[in-house]
Amino acid sequence: MNMKQFIQFLIAGGIAASVNFGSRFIFNNWMNYELAIVSAYLLGMFVAFSLMRKYVFKANGKTLMPQIIKFVAVNIVALLQTLLVSVALFRWLFPQWGISNHPEALAHFIGILIPVVSSYFGHKFLTFK
Repeated sequence: MNMKQFIQFLIAGGIAASVNFGSRFIFNNWMNYELAIVSAYLLGMFVAFSLMRKYVFKANGKTLMPQIIKFVAVNIVALLQTLLVSVALFRWLFPQWGISNHPEALAHFIGILIPVVSSYFGHKFLTFK
């Protein structure tokens, strides 16, 4: 693993995750929790693609459409991981564990963290190769 590139990935991903996490609170004003997670994820995904293509994997000179298709495919897997973990924690596990202090936010935050490593390798070896 190229540690410098992985750190750049974490920084770009952190910015995108912040957009994802923050926008979920806004989307939650108009839609249910699950749909808000998906909508926020899509917004974060747009930010992530832009940053990673230009700054992390330096793939600006390559054809855009294949990158977009592969990026979406990798992120569908990551979205499913995020959604599954977030909903499982919020709907089932946190109530059983007695976690009642901002359970939606905590569950979503943990859900965002879960696909970090799988996304890095997916983008490194598939999306921006």
